[in-house]
Amino acid sequence: MPEDDLESLPGVGPATADKLVDSGFESYQAIAVASPGEMSNTADVGESTAADIINAARDAADIGGFETGATVLERREQIGKLSWLIPEVDELLGGGIETQSITEVYGEFGAGKSQVTHQMAVNVQLPQEHGGLEGSCIFIDSEDTFRPERIDDMIRGLDDEIVADLLERREIEGSPGDEETMSDLLDSFLDHIHVAKAFNSNHQILLAEKAKEIARDNEDAEFPVRLLCVDSLTAHFRAEYVGRGQLADRQQKLNKHLHDLMRIGDLYNTAVLVTNQVASNPDSYFGDPTQPIGGNILGHTSTFRMYLRKSKGDKRIVKLVDAPNLADGEAIMRVQDGGLKPE
Repeated sequence: MPEDDLESLPGVGPATADKLVDSGFESYQAIAVASPGEMSNTADVGESTAADIINAARDAADIGGFETGATVLERREQIGKLSWLIPEVDELLGGGIETQSITEVYGEFGAGKSQVTHQMAVNVQLPQEHGGLEGSCIFIDSEDTFRPERIDDMIRGLDDEIVADLLERREIEGSPGDEETMSDLLDSFLDHIHVAKAFNSNHQILLAEKAKEIARDNEDAEFPVRLLCVDSLTAHFRAEYVGRGQLADRQQKLNKHLHDLMRIGDLYNTAVLVTNQVASNPDSYFGDPTQPIGGNILGHTSTFRMYLRKSKGDKRIVKLVDAPNLADGEAIMRVQDGGLKPE
């Protein structure tokens, strides 16, 4: 949006408009979903002025009021569903991972959480008729898990029909079995995965802000950002905030980070997929003692919570723990050389 439009808001002159744009508040919608404190800190404007700007932007963008259920239904029809390409899991999720939502996948070491993020980074680029969203992926890597070689495995693991369609769409000459052709296809996939390694929790929060810029810059691109992966969400927070004395600070910081991620999903129709570590509850005498890190803050913010656990061999149990509109249930998948596969 041109800066001149921002100057129509009360208290916004040319200098303030520049500050707002530089801070990422480049549209009425971006301003409307901000808090006065956040805008005051990042754009260097008074909190009272920030509140006036935000209220005016909400009126201009028609955000923040009541609307009918029919209007909500119409808006939800714009939500995309990213398929796992595993019928049993997709059925469990009502069609796949939703855009404009946070999907949390938690489980113990080796359960397959990073396998899911890699598979979704591939699937999101597929045409809609093959279960994808024809979009790109942002991958925030906090545990050094991203491997281009694994993306290669998963592309090669796609059905020949899908690979042939991809080659035609991306104007790559050759056949699915040709090594040079598959190498070119891999390069085209990797070009649409934006990867950044987070070195600590503060850096991870900064990368979420950078992710918003990438999503904004690619909003009208051929492959707009349709998936944001954070693997893992809690690793740095868990390592840096140790003990009960720091728990409140950790939860407050984690809460802000989650809302930054949620804002990207809402503004750019992006699916947010986060992985989470677990801890064992020694007080649990019955059932599974495994509990996700992050407490109620993460539990309330995640729209969908999924628990992965190991089974025999390459089998994994996928359990839907919480969803606003779906029943709890379980499905089985396999983690193989070619990616995630049905049982």
